[in-house]
Amino acid sequence: MNNDNHHQAAWSDFNNADAQQGEFNLIPKGTQALVRMAIKPGGHDDASKGWTGGYATASDETGAVFLSCEFVLLTGPFAKRKIWSNVGLHSNKGPTWAQMGRSFIKAVLNSSRNIHPDDNSPEAQRARQIRSFGDLDGAEFAARIGIEKDGQGEYRNIIRLVIEPDHKEYADLMQAKLQRDGGTGGGHGSGGAPATAVPPTAAQAPQSGVSYTPRPGNVQGRPAWAQ
Repeated sequence: MNNDNHHQAAWSDFNNADAQQGEFNLIPKGTQALVRMAIKPGGHDDASKGWTGGYATASDETGAVFLSCEFVLLTGPFAKRKIWSNVGLHSNKGPTWAQMGRSFIKAVLNSSRNIHPDDNSPEAQRARQIRSFGDLDGAEFAARIGIEKDGQGEYRNIIRLVIEPDHKEYADLMQAKLQRDGGTGGGHGSGGAPATAVPPTAAQAPQSGVSYTPRPGNVQGRPAWAQ
């Protein structure tokens, strides 16, 4: 009975309630972590473009088509924090947004499947192919976090850069994945050679056995990110 009285008092007397928190703290610019990509299905399909499975989202207002994505940080001090953003597939304003989206997805495939961006071998080319957007749902890749203003002038976190195997930070970030997965597949192979590339039919399988050793190559500019 006393417990009931306590609960009644809690919802009639707010003097002892906690003070509201200030503006939600952003993840610091430059933070690097392993992230997992999830796609919120929007139900828009266009078989002529290969958009099947209901993963794409179409805006009734602008006619733009995109993937509505959530990125969960898996490692580091901000693990479990989430970032939301869209990957562009089509814009009535021109091809730029779709090209940015394709660049981002290519970088995600390179990072998640350990494919050097300069590798154009048949194995690497197969690993950059997907059966549907469902192959991207659950992809884990290395990323650098950034901050920018949204359309309402509010600051928000974004995926500033997908870290690919030509970046020096790649090996350490992906080693965290191996440790998180229980240390399986930690053997050293051919220095990150794409012979271990995951074919499209195994896109969603954990990549145990892959050696996350970056190979020499030119560090590329940040892949265009579809906002």
